[in-house]
Amino acid sequence: MRPRAAVVVTGSELVRGGRRDANGPFLAEELTRLGLQPARITLVGDEPAELEAALREGLSADLLVVSGGLGPTHDDRTVELLARAAGLQASVEPELAQEIERVSRRIAERFRRPYAEFEEGVRKQATVPEGGRVIGIAGTAPGLVVEADGAVAVVLPGPPPELRRLWEVALDDEAVQGVLARAEAPEHRILRVYGLSESAVARALADAGGEPEGVQATICAHDGEIWIELFGDGEDLTQALRQALEPAVFAEDARPVEEHVLNAARALRLSLATAESCTGGLVAAHLTSVPGASDVFRGGIVSYENDVKLAQLAVPEETLAAHGAVSAETGAAMAAGVRESLGADVAVAVTGVAGPAGGTPEKPVGLVYLHASAPGAERGRELRLPGDREAIRHRATAAALHLVRELLARSRHNSA
Repeated sequence: MRPRAAVVVTGSELVRGGRRDANGPFLAEELTRLGLQPARITLVGDEPAELEAALREGLSADLLVVSGGLGPTHDDRTVELLARAAGLQASVEPELAQEIERVSRRIAERFRRPYAEFEEGVRKQATVPEGGRVIGIAGTAPGLVVEADGAVAVVLPGPPPELRRLWEVALDDEAVQGVLARAEAPEHRILRVYGLSESAVARALADAGGEPEGVQATICAHDGEIWIELFGDGEDLTQALRQALEPAVFAEDARPVEEHVLNAARALRLSLATAESCTGGLVAAHLTSVPGASDVFRGGIVSYENDVKLAQLAVPEETLAAHGAVSAETGAAMAAGVRESLGADVAVAVTGVAGPAGGTPEKPVGLVYLHASAPGAERGRELRLPGDREAIRHRATAAALHLVRELLARSRHNSA
């Protein structure tokens, strides 16, 4: 049996919906990659009885990873309640207290506050369960490894960048290594499909014979794509699905679609630009989120108002008058205009009605037009997207990236 792992993410702001949890999914993916079996992810507030119960249940696994609740305030209770759940005493660790004091004194000086305001918080954050090991510190919050009754608990701060940094350190801890030594990372394959429904993919899986013994297949919608993940020796099934679903299969890795777009443009030595209306620069933001995008991406123009479309993108006034800002014709003119304006080889344009207002019977909320333009190739698409404003903008952004990916794939095929 693979070692079992549990994740407890704590924070009342997460339970109330004020902030989204990024740590649970990250840790579950990491634990799976390392060969452990994630048994549960528990999202719990700061109420002591509920948090203690979640930690006690988590300690029934071989490895418990806890996120959050390590600050200096009254509702940061993770260490205290973990010690109670594990039946361990907790005390101030002197060296840790000195380190946190140094940081806290600098903070006090910066904000011109007396250090006395920080003393109680320093003692709280320097308190460690019996036998616990400090693996690092993020600001004033320590990361810990605690052993209790055959379980190993890794306690990490809540901010995702700090959690990820100290998680890498925790993996080198001797007790954590002992759990990982009993784990065996399963073979993992990904097929990413665009343009087909989950039902169509599920039917292809059934036609291929379903899950063979020892193979687990999951089908999940992901940013407009369908991901098929196979765990175990799924080479034959992967090949069968690849053949059944081509040409909708566009990738077999987890890199974001914007990275695939940039790599395709780079391989063809083509530059990119964007012209956006309803997405307000989201397509450009996705492209520039990838390090090294500057060698491909020229820039983008957000033409929210018609006068910007006229002045910056040279959209013909008669096009706007005859077809309106939300139309296939305007989308094509926007793509051509930004290519000319920014000197790009390839462009993608987005125009639509994101809502909640602005829709009409002829052009309802969710109507979006995309257009991708390249030398000797044009590709347009009309979408009727469901959801609220945020969902429509998000889905339109993903669709625009896939449209330009398809155009570049066609260009690469034609040039081969």
